[in-house]
Amino acid sequence: MLLMEFNWARSHRYGAPRLASPATVDEARELVAGADRVRALGTRHTFTGLADTPGLLLSTAGLPMDLELDEAAGTATVGAGARYGEVAVALDARGWALATMASLPHISVAGAVATGTHGSGDRTGSLAAAVRAVELIGPDGALRRVSRGEPDFAGSVVALGALGVVTRVTLDVEPSYVVKQAVYRDLPWSVAETGFDALTGAAYSVSLFLDWSSDRIAQVWLKSRGDLPADLFGATAADEPVHMLAGAPTEAVTGQQGVPGPWHERLPHFRLAFTPSRGEELQSEYLLPRSAVQEAFAALRPLGARIAEVLQVTEIRTVAADDLWLSCAYGGDVVGIHFTWVKDAERVYALLPDIEALLLPLGARPHWGKCFVSTEVAALYPRMADFRALRARVDPAGKFSNALVDKLVG
Repeated sequence: MLLMEFNWARSHRYGAPRLASPATVDEARELVAGADRVRALGTRHTFTGLADTPGLLLSTAGLPMDLELDEAAGTATVGAGARYGEVAVALDARGWALATMASLPHISVAGAVATGTHGSGDRTGSLAAAVRAVELIGPDGALRRVSRGEPDFAGSVVALGALGVVTRVTLDVEPSYVVKQAVYRDLPWSVAETGFDALTGAAYSVSLFLDWSSDRIAQVWLKSRGDLPADLFGATAADEPVHMLAGAPTEAVTGQQGVPGPWHERLPHFRLAFTPSRGEELQSEYLLPRSAVQEAFAALRPLGARIAEVLQVTEIRTVAADDLWLSCAYGGDVVGIHFTWVKDAERVYALLPDIEALLLPLGARPHWGKCFVSTEVAALYPRMADFRALRARVDPAGKFSNALVDKLVG
């Protein structure tokens, strides 16, 4: 009998017969050691069967955050199940900050890191790029720690939960800073075609929102650690709060209109206390080499009318390169093309093969935790053979495997 447990958007029911929510790491270790198959569950922001298991679904949400700040090393170590928004508040209270945050502060540290989730910024890496070390439970219940610089590290950060249950994560931190945010509306699409580098370089973090049905970019969200431009290629900043989804409540979004605020109250798009986006949705994202972005735009534009039929909004962001084996930004700077779909799986999954036929030949890598259909993604990762070897060594019996991971990784 399967659990009646769903992801946050209630678009996926987890395939697992048993759920456990340990309150301590020692309790989690005992549970892992005693189970035949285990998958970790964070804040349920995955849209697919990535967390499914025929055995034990182990929630990390009840593990304590227990923030440990090492100011000399410039690191903070936190419980894996902690939400980024909560970590950020605790860090800022002590005068420290993260370099980036995702659009949602509601996601868990371990889950976001394991899938390569990111914010935006030409010179800013993903959330995983800030990881200094991970502590995880192996198949026998023993704890092990893998740190930056060690041979297994680059394969152990973005690891899809396939190497064990992560319990603690050590992150790079820096002194707290202030950010200003403004939203610029109705920018000609031609700016993205002729001046993409200047557009995404206009601030510390830049997000483009559009629906593919017109020749305009509906909104550009700029987040700056300095001054904001008076206009953006002719577009001026909105003088009232704006949501990227028409008709959605603006009290859910972080402060705009150039009003300075703490980094953690500006870098995410949404406030921690509110439901992000609409909550009724599916999501897909494809991260492609920055050098291929114009080819991708040219390929997708003719598909615009079909995309718009099932789309709530597209967001385009940039992410700096890293060296993490299964990261979508491995080996080069990337551009993420994100789709927030209506909650209609049949229509969305009917469209995805056509989108992937255009983007995957350009080197686009699907976000591991979001909706996609291709099972031939392993070839997009030059270190995949190394990851398979690492997985076989640390989990030889496949305790942390599941059908989707096996299909994607091999």
